[in-house]
Amino acid sequence: MHLAAPPELVASSTIRPILRLALPVLAGQLLDMMMGFSDKWLTGHFLPGDKYMAAITLVAYLLGFLPSIFAAVSISATAMVARFFGAGDLMMARRVANQALVIGATLAVVITTVAALFGSRLVAIMGLQGDAADLTLEYVAIVLPVVPAMMIEQVGVAVLRGAGDTVTGLLAMTFQNVVNIAVAFMLVSGIGPFPAMGWRGLAYGAAAGYVSTATIIFLRLVIGRYGLRFQLRLMKPDLDLIRRLLRIGIPGGIDVMSIAGCQFWFLSIVNRLGNTAAAAHGVAITIESLSYLPGVAFQVAATTLVGQYLGAGDERRAVRSVAAATGAALGIMSLSAIAFYLGADWLAVQFVGRDQPEIASRAAMLVRIVAFGQPPLAILMVVNGALRGAGDTRWTLVTTCIGFMLVRIPLAYWLAWDQFHLPLFGSDLTIHGWGLGVRGAWYAMVIDLVVRCLLVVYRFLNGAWKRIEV
Repeated sequence: MHLAAPPELVASSTIRPILRLALPVLAGQLLDMMMGFSDKWLTGHFLPGDKYMAAITLVAYLLGFLPSIFAAVSISATAMVARFFGAGDLMMARRVANQALVIGATLAVVITTVAALFGSRLVAIMGLQGDAADLTLEYVAIVLPVVPAMMIEQVGVAVLRGAGDTVTGLLAMTFQNVVNIAVAFMLVSGIGPFPAMGWRGLAYGAAAGYVSTATIIFLRLVIGRYGLRFQLRLMKPDLDLIRRLLRIGIPGGIDVMSIAGCQFWFLSIVNRLGNTAAAAHGVAITIESLSYLPGVAFQVAATTLVGQYLGAGDERRAVRSVAAATGAALGIMSLSAIAFYLGADWLAVQFVGRDQPEIASRAAMLVRIVAFGQPPLAILMVVNGALRGAGDTRWTLVTTCIGFMLVRIPLAYWLAWDQFHLPLFGSDLTIHGWGLGVRGAWYAMVIDLVVRCLLVVYRFLNGAWKRIEV
C-alpha cells in the first residue's frame, strides 16, 4: 500500500518541517526536564543531606540507562518507518512498527530479569556506599516492574517520530509530567490524606508517570495514527524484517548503551571522590540538561527528515535539513552557554538551597566548565541524529567508542585522581594524576565532546551516510 508524500516532504522550505517536528519535541523535553528538576528539588528541600542527593544522581543515570537499552529497537524503527514513509510505502511502515514492538517486548523481559538479579552489583560497582547505596536499591526495586511501560513509550514514540508525528509524544509527556510530579510531591511531603513516604514517594511518582505515558502511546497506536497501528496479525515474528531492524538497531543500540555504560563508568570515577563531589556532579548535570532541550529537539527533526528525504530520493534536501537543524541548535545552545557561565551560582542555589553551600559552590564551578562544551555538543547531537536517521549507526558507534574509551574515561582518571592503578602484565602500574577532583573529570568531558563533534562532522561531510541501505 502506498500513500502520498507526508507533509514534512512537501513544505516549501526547509525550516518549516524542521520546526513542525522540533517544537513539540522541545516542549516534551522541557516537561521531561521538569520531572528531573522536581525530583532534585524535592530531594534538596524535603530530604536534606548529601546521601539523598548522591542517591538521586545515580537514580537519574539508572532511569536514563534502562530505557536506552531499547534504543536497539527505537533507532532502527524511526529510521525504517521514516524511509518507508518517504517512499510512500505505508504497509511496510506498519509492519516495521509491529515487529519493533515484538522485539521490544522480548527485550523488556530480559532487562527486567537481569536488573532484578544483578541490580545490587551494579550499584556497588558505581562506588556509592552505605545509606546512599541502600536508597538507590530501594528506588530501583519500586520502579523495576514498570520496565515494560518504558519499552512501550520508547518504541511507540520512535515509530510515530519516523512518521513525522512528534505531537503524540508531547501529549503523553505532558500527562506523565503531571502524574509524576503530583504523585511524588504528595507522597514525599505527605500532603492531605496521603502518607509521608519520603524517599519511596519519589519512586512511586516515577513509576506512575511511566505507566500513564505508556497507556497513552499504546492506545494511540491501537486506534491508529498516520496509518500506523498495532495489530496482532502483524505481530507474528517476521524473521527477515527483524533481521533488517536489528542490522541497523544493534549498532545503534550498542552505541546508546555504550554511552550510558560509559556515563556510569564516568560517574563511578566521580563517586569515589566522595558524596559531596557526587552531589555537586548531580546538581551540575541537572542544570546542564537545560541545554539538551534544543539539541534533542533538532536531533529528532534531523533524524526524521533525513530518513524521509532519503526515502523520497532527495539527498539535497536531506543535507539542507541537517544544516538548518544544526545551525538552529548551535545558536540556541551557544546562548545557553553564556547563561550557564554568568548564572552558575544562582542556578546551583536553586537546587540545593543556601543551607548546603559547599555542594552549591562546586556545582557552579562545574556548570562554568561545561559551558565551553555547549557548541560542540549542539553539533554532535544533531549530526549524530542525522546519521542514525540514514541508518549509519556503525559510524556513530565508532565515534562513541573513540570519544569515551580513548578520551573521556582515561582523561577523567588522570585529571581527577591523585593516583590510580593500572593492571599491566599481572602487576599494578601506579599512575600519578593531576588530582583536580571532580573539576578534572569535567574537563575530560568537555574534551570528549570536542573530539566526537569533529568525528561526526567528518562523516557527514564525507557523504557515505547517503548510501546506507535499510
